[in-house]
Amino acid sequence: MLTFRKSLVVALAVLTFFFIFRSHHSSDLGPSFKNAHDMPVPTSLAKPKPGDTKATESAAEAKKKAEKAFATPDQPKPKPKTQISLEELHQRPLKQQLEYQFPYDVEAKFPAYIWQTWKYTPAQGEFSEDFREAEASWTIHHPSFVHEVITDEVAVHLVRHLYASVPEILEAYNALPLPVLKADFFRYLILLARGGIYSDIDTSALKSAADWIPRDVPTNSYGMVVGIEADPDRPDWQKWYSRRIQFCQWTIQSKPGHPVLIDVVANITQTTLSRKAAGTLSKDHEKIIEFTGPALWTDSIFGFFNDPEYFDMSTSKGNITWEHFTGMKAPKKVGDVIILPITSFSPGVKQMGAGEDDDPMAFVKHNFQGTWKPEELRHIGENNVKPKVK
Repeated sequence: MLTFRKSLVVALAVLTFFFIFRSHHSSDLGPSFKNAHDMPVPTSLAKPKPGDTKATESAAEAKKKAEKAFATPDQPKPKPKTQISLEELHQRPLKQQLEYQFPYDVEAKFPAYIWQTWKYTPAQGEFSEDFREAEASWTIHHPSFVHEVITDEVAVHLVRHLYASVPEILEAYNALPLPVLKADFFRYLILLARGGIYSDIDTSALKSAADWIPRDVPTNSYGMVVGIEADPDRPDWQKWYSRRIQFCQWTIQSKPGHPVLIDVVANITQTTLSRKAAGTLSKDHEKIIEFTGPALWTDSIFGFFNDPEYFDMSTSKGNITWEHFTGMKAPKKVGDVIILPITSFSPGVKQMGAGEDDDPMAFVKHNFQGTWKPEELRHIGENNVKPKVK
């Protein structure tokens, strides 16, 4: 006979079973899957409910499309690094320390980060209205990216966190006597450690980074994207710029650990510490472009292109020089670096063959706030006028 107590036990058992079943059924929708950039996967890839044939087919098709889009040809995998002690690491040359801490993998995806630096963040009232539209353009064109504006105070702590195991970097960063020097150094440091896109606060995104490179170029075949800043085809070019072809460093895209970043970071660090030891670190603006700016950046890129450690020079007809890039109208790929023509990051300068803002190859607009404007560049070298360096 079913007593009241037995009835109550049965009822509780049924309710318990019901809730367990319901919870298990709900979990069929799957967890909040993440991709390589910790961004939510589109809902079309979420696991459908059992029996929902249409949803199952739709999800399967979407998954196939996603897999096809990210399919890459077979390439040798990076060799696993051997674990070493911190003491042993510090005995190695600086470049080897950086290579160990930030291994480079050309097959990795570009991290979905946008890094900018300024005195204030957009959330602070002191942030200039002159920069708001430009700063917002990066988020508008890259809605799924993490977009950070790093202040000087935050940069100090971020560098300390990222480079705690490489004390020479911290010493050099703290020793730099000018904020502009630290700002230059920081862009290389953040890209080396985290990758993504760095762009100055006075730049505007005209197109998504997904449109910078032709679709038929596999993303696992390149690890850095740079643009030409200057291509002054005239006899007095040295009065205008430091290099005949100069690569801009107001906008750079890179995967973490790229050899060019290793070189430029090691170079700045060693030069800074050498000058510090000799007591020759100063606040003189004249040599910034050579110390941390586009001249040094350009030299590091050309140095990489002609380094036998990365390229087989035995069949080369000579070094890669400025002559290989002058007058470019379309992207060029050298090894794992893609060079964009001057129009891409310098549209509208009305010189050196650059196109306008609506040119198909125009990707980033530099508004030159705090630096020389294009029309002012025409007067550099006249009446002993010297360029103002960032």
